[in-house]
Amino acid sequence: MGKFVITKRTNGDFQFNLKATNGQVILTSQGYASKAGCENGIDSVKTNASNDARYERKTSSNNKPYFNLTATNGQIIGTSELYESTAARDNGIESVKNNAPGATVEDLS
Repeated sequence: MGKFVITKRTNGDFQFNLKATNGQVILTSQGYASKAGCENGIDSVKTNASNDARYERKTSSNNKPYFNLTATNGQIIGTSELYESTAARDNGIESVKNNAPGATVEDLS
């Protein structure tokens, strides 16, 4: 089972990373001004992770595939790493779908 890890950035914002069972980061949030906002973001990931329509499959300026997970309002709630192939990106999406709904939360802030 995966886990969400909440940390505090040097600018004081809170963020979370969703880690797969193997410890690899599979999704990173934006910065949030409050811990409550960060926790709401985690809830949004859990809610939206299983819906394939919420994933925007993208390609970076240096031609690396990645994805964004969006909420029902279209706001980005998490971004993946850059992958070497579209197949690896698609595996990352499946990992979020599998890990996020039941993931625990670890607060390191």
